[in-house]
Formats: sequence, structure tokens, C-alpha cells
Amino acid sequence: MAWTYIVECSDGAFYTGSTGRDLEARIWEHNHDDVMGANFTRRRRPVHLVCAEWFETVDLAFAREKQIQGWSRAKKIALIEERGADLPRLSLRRTPDERSHPGL
Repeated sequence: MAWTYIVECSDGAFYTGSTGRDLEARIWEHNHDDVMGANFTRRRRPVHLVCAEWFETVDLAFAREKQIQGWSRAKKIALIEERGADLPRLSLRRTPDERSHPGL
């Protein structure tokens, strides 16, 4: 049993991770453990869990973690808000002009 998860940090940033252990314990580590907590979240405490997906194997959870880490913030929010229908539209590549001028 393994998990891919997204936590929201105190500054509003998202951190995506995966674990083959107890998910609750992993979130505790992000908030309290200076050795096992990720460097990224250590500086942005407290964090809270906003999304979690269960997988049969750690390899599958890790692959999903890497997939989500490549997503835009908007796409991560759609996943968190369970707006799966929006994911394909948010996957479309934007031109450089659209990246620098999101209202286009």
C-alpha cells in the first residue's frame, strides 16, 4: 500500500510527495521532524493535507508523484478540487505569450 499526496504549505505553495508508509505519520513528519521532513516543507510549516491517492505499490505512487510535480498550479488545484473534467484542458501547452500574460 502506498500514497501520493499533496500538502498545502503555510505560504500557499503545494508540495507533492509519495510514501509507502502511514500517510498520517508522513504528514506529521512534514510538520514536526527536522530530519525526515522534506527541506521544502520544513521552511513552510505548518502544512496540511489537501489531496491523497492510494496505490497498490510504491512504484506506482512514485510515478504519480513525478507526474503531478510536472503540472501547473492550476492543474493541481483542479485535482485537489476533484474537477477531473478540467484536467485535459489544463494539460494543453501554452505559448510563451500566454505564460507571461495569463489573461490571453
